[in-house]
Amino acid sequence: MPEPLISVRGLNKSFTLHNQGGVVLPVLRNIDCDVYPGECVALQGVSGAGKSTLLRSLYANYKPQAGQIRVRHGAGWVDMVVAEAREILAVRRHTLGYVSQFLRAVPRVPAVDVVAEPLRLQGVSASQASQRAERMLARLRIPQRLWSLAPSTFSGGEQQRVNIARGFVVDYPVLLLDEPTAALDSANRLIVVDLIQEAKARGAAVVGIFHDQAVRDAVASRIFEVERCESAV
Repeated sequence: MPEPLISVRGLNKSFTLHNQGGVVLPVLRNIDCDVYPGECVALQGVSGAGKSTLLRSLYANYKPQAGQIRVRHGAGWVDMVVAEAREILAVRRHTLGYVSQFLRAVPRVPAVDVVAEPLRLQGVSASQASQRAERMLARLRIPQRLWSLAPSTFSGGEQQRVNIARGFVVDYPVLLLDEPTAALDSANRLIVVDLIQEAKARGAAVVGIFHDQAVRDAVASRIFEVERCESAV
C-alpha cells in the first residue's frame, strides 16, 4: 500500500471565546486520519461537529493545540501544526490546493488572472498560465466576455466556479474542498464531479465536505466521521 499524502495524529483544536469570559470551546479531539493517493475522503458529521475546522486546520488556517498534520511535500514531510510560515507557503504553492466556500480575490483583478495566479506562483510563464486559466474557465462555463472582468461583479454561482477553476488549475498532489458545489446548478455540479474524479485518477489525495448527497456518493472513496465534542455547544 502506498504511503499516505496526509497523516493526522492526535489532533486537538479548541476556540477561546474572549467575548464570553474566556470560555474554551473544544471542537476537535484526538483526530487520527490518513489520506492516500487516488482517494477522496468525505468528512461527515452533524452541524457544528468541526468538519470545516478540520479542513482549515489541514490548510494551516487554524492552529491546533495538539497533534500532528503531516503533509507529503516533495521528498519529505511537513507538519503543518509546527511549520514556519515560509514552509506553509511552500506547501500551499506546490502541494496543497484549497477550494473554500467563498471566493476571496483582490478587487478589480480580472477573473482570468485570479485563476492563473497559482500557476504564476509556481513559475509558469504569464502566457501559459493565462491559456490554462482560460481553458479551465471555459470548462466551468464562465462566458468569455467575463474573463477580463473582476469576479466581484459576478453572480454567486459564477464566483464559485471561478473559485473552483483557481483550485483545479494546478495539479496539486493534495486537494481540500469545502462545499465546492454549493450554489451550483446540476450541470455545473457534474463538471465539478468530473474534475474531482480526474484528480483522483492522477493520484491526488482529496479531502472534502459535500452536503450534496449525490455529489458525495459520486466522488467519495470513503467517509470519515467527525464526531461532535460532548462539551461543544
